[in-house]
Amino acid sequence: MSTSPLERSLEQRLGLRERKKLKTRRSIQEHALRLFQEQGYEATTVEQIAEAAEVSPSTFFRYFPTKEDTVLTDEYDPLILEALRGQPAELSPTEALRNVLRELIGEMLAADRQRILDRSRLMLAVPALRARQWEQTRETQDRIVEALAERLGRPAGDFELRAFGAALIAVWETTLLAWVENGGEDDILALLDHGLDYLAAGCPL
Repeated sequence: MSTSPLERSLEQRLGLRERKKLKTRRSIQEHALRLFQEQGYEATTVEQIAEAAEVSPSTFFRYFPTKEDTVLTDEYDPLILEALRGQPAELSPTEALRNVLRELIGEMLAADRQRILDRSRLMLAVPALRARQWEQTRETQDRIVEALAERLGRPAGDFELRAFGAALIAVWETTLLAWVENGGEDDILALLDHGLDYLAAGCPL
């Protein structure tokens, strides 16, 4: 599988030992997603995933605490936050986030579109994954709010910042749902742009 500039950036930040761990984690995840597609999420066991990835079940659990984590885990949040902090100070929060999401999501899709679509379908279809994904999304929202608070010189608990963060996540989730519902045929970046424009305009109806 090809790697995007985003993934190479992540690898370059890691030492040799961590890069080896990342390679193993990705291998386990790839085999898990393949088995979920072939025989269904519920029918696939941790033992089957470990066997396919040629690791022991104990090794599986060192990388993924639960089967759910093979779908939910990625390494991109720190890169998103780093890119956000590096955006020009004169940009509005919406424009800064637009730049970050367009660049990073574009790179991810260029390298791994089908895998992202498969993961997204699973997260929307499996109740246990939906519940965990909600928790993770709230954590991402909190991190984005913290980064924006630093950028704007406002406290992370600021009500307006938190409301903006929640609205941003709602735009992303609506974009992702529309993309998945249409089988990944839509231009997800164009959908995201439309959602951010709508948010910036005050969501008029």
